[in-house]
Amino acid sequence: MIFRRQHIDREVPALNTASLPDLIFTVLFFFMIVTNMRHDEVKVKVVEPDGKELTKLVNKQMATYIYIGKLQGDEKGDYQVQVDNKLMPANAVSRYVMGKKRQLGKEDAKKMIVNFKADRKAPMKLVKEVKEQLKLADARLVHYSANEKD
Repeated sequence: MIFRRQHIDREVPALNTASLPDLIFTVLFFFMIVTNMRHDEVKVKVVEPDGKELTKLVNKQMATYIYIGKLQGDEKGDYQVQVDNKLMPANAVSRYVMGKKRQLGKEDAKKMIVNFKADRKAPMKLVKEVKEQLKLADARLVHYSANEKD
């Protein structure tokens, strides 16, 4: 006796996509929470000098940004110092950087990077004063920002 299977047309059940929007929004919400969205509002105008042998800043999470330039829209005014999002006098830079290092903790404070962006026409007296303040704050990793020269 030979048994033969009868060929029955069976349909593949449809995939239930009712929970798909919930899953997509959950993943989107997760990435919004864990992503670091740090944007500095640059209040001073900085025209960076040109340079040849430049490297990109890799770890931007540990970076503090210092800008030296004239206020936006005030081209005849004096040069100002902006640290992260705050305008401050040059002699207050060391206190700010030391406070930020305390917030990071001992191990991360050693890895903290100061990214220095100065206008090409900024007075060297002001640049030197800020650099002295960084020495007082024991900021060891200072990167100077420049545009790549053709």
